[in-house]
Amino acid sequence: MELELEGADLKAVLNRLRRAQGQISGVIRMIEEGRDCEEVVMQLAAASRALDRAGFAIIATGLQQCVVDMESGRKNGEDTAQMRARLEKLFLSLA
Repeated sequence: MELELEGADLKAVLNRLRRAQGQISGVIRMIEEGRDCEEVVMQLAAASRALDRAGFAIIATGLQQCVVDMESGRKNGEDTAQMRARLEKLFLSLA
């Protein structure tokens, strides 16, 4: 299954990933500067949430595409159980 992000979906995912990238750079800088542990952890948690949200957006797009593929009969030889197992694995990878 190829991921096809377009338009607003693509922009939203890229924005979330860029936000996480900036937050991670901030965490690195904070550690190098010897900043307060609580501040570092808070910034790290924000980066983690941004990555999670980007991952969920990608999975949601993937689910939508799977439904379309199933409806059109283009499953590349993959049955419903196999597709479900792959999608479940994706969800659990973000848990």
